[in-house]
This record gives sequence, C-alpha cells and structure tokens, in this order.
Amino acid sequence: MLDEVETWLARRSWSVSERPLSRLAAAKRAPGARVSVVLPALNEEETVGEIVSVIRRELMRPAAPLVDELVVIDSGSTDATGKVAAEAGARVVHRDEILPRLPALPGKGEVLWRSLLVTEGDIVCFVDADLRDFSADFVTGIVGPLLTDPDVQFVKAMYDRPLTGADGAVGTGSGGSAAQGGRVTELMARPLLNMHWPRLAGFVQPLGGEYAVRRPLLEQLPFPVGYGVELGLLVDALHTVGLDALAQVDVGVRRHRHQDGQALGRMAAAIYRTAQLRLARGQLLRPELTQFVRGEEGFEPRTYPVDTEERPPMCTVAEYASRRVA
Repeated sequence: MLDEVETWLARRSWSVSERPLSRLAAAKRAPGARVSVVLPALNEEETVGEIVSVIRRELMRPAAPLVDELVVIDSGSTDATGKVAAEAGARVVHRDEILPRLPALPGKGEVLWRSLLVTEGDIVCFVDADLRDFSADFVTGIVGPLLTDPDVQFVKAMYDRPLTGADGAVGTGSGGSAAQGGRVTELMARPLLNMHWPRLAGFVQPLGGEYAVRRPLLEQLPFPVGYGVELGLLVDALHTVGLDALAQVDVGVRRHRHQDGQALGRMAAAIYRTAQLRLARGQLLRPELTQFVRGEEGFEPRTYPVDTEERPPMCTVAEYASRRVA
C-alpha cells in the first residue's frame, strides 16, 4: 500500500460513533448544510418502507432535524414500492417524470443522476433501498464528516457484508469469516483499483451504495448509467478533488438481498467497462457479455449488452442550470 494511502487511512477513516447525533445536529445549524437523502428503488416493497420510517423517525424529528428531504426515485417498479414508500413518509418521484425530454435509460446510475434535478440539499446522501435491519447510522455516518469537516467532499460507508442464503442464514467464508459478501468488489473492483488507481486502495467498500457527496462536486461528475456508477464516481472524484477530500466511515453491518452469479457477472462486465473508459477513453470492441445456462439440450448461450452509456455532468444540463438560477 502506498504511504499516501496509509496516511489517508489514519486521517480519513472513522467510526460512526465518533460523531454522535447531538454533535451533528449542532453542526447542521450552519448555513449551507441542507441534507437530501435519495433512495433509488426498483421492486423493493419489502424493505423500502422500513428504511423510510427509520429515517423519518430518527433523523427528521424536531429534536434532531438532520435530514431535510427524503426522496424515493422509483425506476419502474411493478410491485407496491412507490405506495409503501409514500405511506411511510417519503416523497416518491418516478424516474420518467424527471427530465422527460430525455428518454430514461435502464440502470441505477441513471436514477442517481436524475435525482439531482428533484432534490435541493447541499449534501446528497444515497442509500440503497434493499437494506434489511436498517439503522440510521448509515445516514449519520456518511453525512457526519461533511457537516463537521469543510475539507471533506465525498464519504463512503464501510461495513461487514454477511453473505446470507435464501433462508437468511449467514454463510462463512475462508477462515470462518461471516463477512464474505461483496464478491464483485473482491474479484473485480478491488484488483482494478489496486492496479490502476492505487490511491483508492484504502476504500473498504468501493462499490457500496451508501455514500454522501457535496452537491457542487456531484454536479461536475459524469454518471455511468448502470452498475459502474459507484466505481466511476469514486475514480472521477479522486481526479477532481484529490484523495484528502475523500473519506469513509464504519457503520457496522450491511444486510441486503444478494444476486445470483450470472447477475454478478453482468455487474462485473459493466464495472470493467467503466474502468476501461477511464483508463483510455477508448471504445469497446464488443460491448456485450455472453453467459451460459443449462437448457433441455445442454448449455445455451445468453448474450447481454454491457452498459455503455454515461450521463454528462449535471452542471451542463440546461434544465438544471435554469433551476439553480431560479
């Protein structure tokens, strides 16, 4: 590990317990500290309501008004995600209602990018909508450094990720560890970062979906529309504001729905593509991934497109610029 990264780990890695809610509430009174929490959601009726309820109950009450707005962006759910989120107290906006002149592309990054047009906070906090046993620490942990340290611009959550089965039982990995989730992180993202962006090697969960960023920085960053969004934002933030402006906070344990191996393969391909563009800004020779499933007559190929679109920095979008002026 680079000496610079070891120094960064000592300076810019914290525990959520180091900034209690009372301290954050006091810091929140400073000008320019409005906080928006955004939940991108697609068919998350089982979990989104509890997440919204916890945030409203613990972080939006008069005694501790840490969060100013809570928005769920529904990216086309076919279940009751929107209804559940609204009943729990979130403002629900459908992805297609935002910037309608530009047809929406499928993908998480697309939803995060569009969320900037329907939120007002100086600090934007993204939280995945599939978290189970949700704790408000996921929000206070990543918002805390932005409220208390003006030099910090981008904060990611770090945590253990138990790999649970369909029955909810926690599996163990090598050495008996129960924290062997994050398979794409370990097999794709971490090797890429260590080899090509070693200054980011200190991030425990570089692909984690829980992070908070100052709006002026988010406005300057392009957004990969799909699974590559977390890696893309992290790499581009490094080049835009430097390592010392980035940080991470330990918030404990993250439990969520895990995807199957083939879905993870498609995720890895999108992440590799995101890295490839940032390394050379070149063109993919074949932006597709072929996988195999066993059918009645043996293994059958299935070919999927790899996300190849990115949205431009939001500060270049006319509708966003006019909204900020207004």
